[in-house]
Amino acid sequence: MTVIYDLEHITTYRYRKPVTFGEHRAIFLPSASYGEQILSYSLTTNIPAKIRWTMDTLSNNVATITFSEPAQELSVTGWLRAEHFGIKAIAEFPLDARAIEIPVQYTPDEWLDLSRYMRPHAEDPDGCLAAWAKSFVAGDQDDTLNVLQYMMDSIRNNLTYQARETEGTQSPGETLRLKSGTCRDYAWLMIEALRRLGLACRFVSGYLYDAALDGGEVGMIGSGATHTWLQVYLPGAGWRNYDPTNQITAGFDLIPVAIARHPGQVIPLSGFWFGDAQDYLGMEVNVSIRKLGTLPEFEEGKSG
Repeated sequence: MTVIYDLEHITTYRYRKPVTFGEHRAIFLPSASYGEQILSYSLTTNIPAKIRWTMDTLSNNVATITFSEPAQELSVTGWLRAEHFGIKAIAEFPLDARAIEIPVQYTPDEWLDLSRYMRPHAEDPDGCLAAWAKSFVAGDQDDTLNVLQYMMDSIRNNLTYQARETEGTQSPGETLRLKSGTCRDYAWLMIEALRRLGLACRFVSGYLYDAALDGGEVGMIGSGATHTWLQVYLPGAGWRNYDPTNQITAGFDLIPVAIARHPGQVIPLSGFWFGDAQDYLGMEVNVSIRKLGTLPEFEEGKSG
């Protein structure tokens, strides 16, 4: 089944008086993949701007926005309509024998391609992250899929989800110490822990579609908003999704937009402005995802 959806992502900044804006960088448009096909899209601003589309080193679609006028309010709206094919369960992709147990054995070519995703990025000064990671392979617990599931479940069951307005991502050590975090903190903790077990992992930024939203309800954590999770490379299965916030590994809920080695590379909208610090009044983000129907239904509606 293929789901057709509309997505709108509006970011609004407000200031006490008009300020001047520097270059901004927007990442909201999914790259071409087996799970997504873009039908149409647009990026608009409330003040005159020049928009230039490029692809970064990781093949993410990036819009560079240059503004020509000062303003008291800045609004950037990304919209797209897409076909979403969903993610099949890992059971449909049997692992190669060399991936069944940890440590996973990557080939020389895989090592060359995956090294940037295997090298730990976050510091671990007191060793708490390494110790936490190793606790999942203690004794005879070396089955790769079990270790991944246990770690994902541990994050969801033992940490408290805490929404946070401030930008940035906590260090994995801080998330363990606080025993709380956002979806990006959860994903970053699991990525850095798995890297210390020799697994190639990458950070994924995107959106979470929840069917409950179609009925005016909210079911999963982070639904109808930007969302982050991780992908792990497993020989035989390829890049597989793990969302520790909602314990999701398959289905239609995860809509990937961009991948990165670390969270700072895929901030949905980033940039700078010139003015007095006290002029900044705050930021508001509104994301809406609306299912138009499955592909056969959608085609019938268009022709009718």
